[in-house]
Amino acid sequence: MTATGTISEDDIRRLFARIDASRADLVRLTQDLLRFPTINPPGADYGAICAYLGRWLAARGGAVEQVRAHGAPDDSDAFPRWNVIGRFEGTEPGPCVHFNGHIDVVEVGLGWTVPPFEGVVRDGRVYGRGACDMKGGIAASLIAIDALLACGLLTRGALEFSGTADEESGGFGGAGYLARQGCFDRTRVDHVIIPEPLNPDRICLGHRGVWWAEVELTGAIGHGAMPFLGVNAIAGMGDLLALIEKDLMPRLGNRVTAMPCMPEGARRATLNLNSIHGGQPEPGDGRPAPVVADRCRLVLDRRYLVEEDFADVRGEIVELLDRVKATRAGIDYSLREIMSFEPTMTAPDAPLVKALDHWIEALFDRPATLIASPGTYDQKHITRHGSVQACVAYGPGILDLAHQPDEWVGIHDMLTSAKVMAAAALTLLHA
Repeated sequence: MTATGTISEDDIRRLFARIDASRADLVRLTQDLLRFPTINPPGADYGAICAYLGRWLAARGGAVEQVRAHGAPDDSDAFPRWNVIGRFEGTEPGPCVHFNGHIDVVEVGLGWTVPPFEGVVRDGRVYGRGACDMKGGIAASLIAIDALLACGLLTRGALEFSGTADEESGGFGGAGYLARQGCFDRTRVDHVIIPEPLNPDRICLGHRGVWWAEVELTGAIGHGAMPFLGVNAIAGMGDLLALIEKDLMPRLGNRVTAMPCMPEGARRATLNLNSIHGGQPEPGDGRPAPVVADRCRLVLDRRYLVEEDFADVRGEIVELLDRVKATRAGIDYSLREIMSFEPTMTAPDAPLVKALDHWIEALFDRPATLIASPGTYDQKHITRHGSVQACVAYGPGILDLAHQPDEWVGIHDMLTSAKVMAAAALTLLHA
C-alpha cells in the first residue's frame, strides 16, 4: 500500500492487519446494531442504541455525550430523539476527523425471507433492516476508529463519532439538532465522513436541492346535484396538473447539472407529484358527500440543481397557479412550504476527497468514482447549520438495497471501507 506524507508503510500494514483481524468483531457489532429495531417513525429504541454505542466508545477511552434533541420535530417523552457523540484526543494538536451515522431505519415492509432484526449471516453478508442503510457503515467506521486507537496512531488531532436520529425523516432531531448546537463548527471539526451506502469505490460529494411544498386550491361548495352553483377545486387542480405535465415537465427535463449525480436521470431537474387529496372525506362506509369539492391539496417534491435559483424554482409553480386562477373563475390558491434544502457539494479537490480517493485507488486498483446523490442526506445539515464544508458520504453497501426487503451488507465491503476510512483519517490527521 502506498503511504502518504509522514505516514509510513509499516503504519498502514499494521492498521490494515488490525482491521482484517477484527472481522468477527465487525460482524458482531453489525449484528448488535441491527438487533435494535430503531424504526422511524415512530423513532423506537433510540435511547437503547445510543447507550450501547456510548459504552462501546467509552470502553476505548472516548469522551462520550448523550444529547436529546429537546424541542425538535417528533421529540417526545414516549419517543425521545437521542443522539450520541464520542471524541478521542491525540497527544498533539491537529485536525479533527468526524464520522457521522444515522441510527434510524425505515419500516420493515413486506417480502422478507429472513428475520429483519436478528442480523442473520449468510454467504458473506449480514442481513437485516438497516444493514445497508446504514448500520453496516456505522460498524465499519467504528472498526476504523478502533484500529487507529489500537495501533497507537492517534498522535495528532482528534477523532469523533456521532450516532444521530431521524435522518430518514429529515434529520431535524439528529444531525440537524447537533449542527445547531455547534457540534459541526469549524473550530471543532475539520472533516466529516458519513458512511452512507454508496458503494465502497465511490465518494459522494453532495446532493441536489429539495423543495417540498403543499398547494391548496379552493373553490366554492355547492349541492352535488347542482354542480353549476359551486366551483370545483378538483377541476382546478386538473388544470394545474395539465400545465405541469405539458409546460413545466419538458422544461425541467432540459436542465442538466454539472454535478456528477447518479443515476443518470438525476442529472436533470425533477418534480414528483407526491400526493393529492380532494373534496370532502368519505364516511366509514365509503358513501360520498353530495357536495361540490371546494378544496383540493397537492404535495410537490421538487429536486433542483445547483445551477437553478430557488426563487425561480418556487416562482415557476406560482406562475402556473396564477394561470389557473386567471382562467378558472372562483378558484384561489395557497402555497405552503414543507421543507427546503439547497444543493450542496464538497469540492472534488478538497483534501478529504483526495485522501479517500488515494486509498480507494490503492485498495481497488482504480480511482474512485465521484458522484452526487439524487436525494438529500445529513450533509445538508452539516454544511448548512454547521460551518464544516469538507463533508462527503462514503461507506459500504449497495444503495439499491436500501429500504428493500432482505436488505444486506457485504462483510468484505465493510472491511475494505473500514480500511479506506481509517487510512484516509490518518492521512488527514497528519496532513
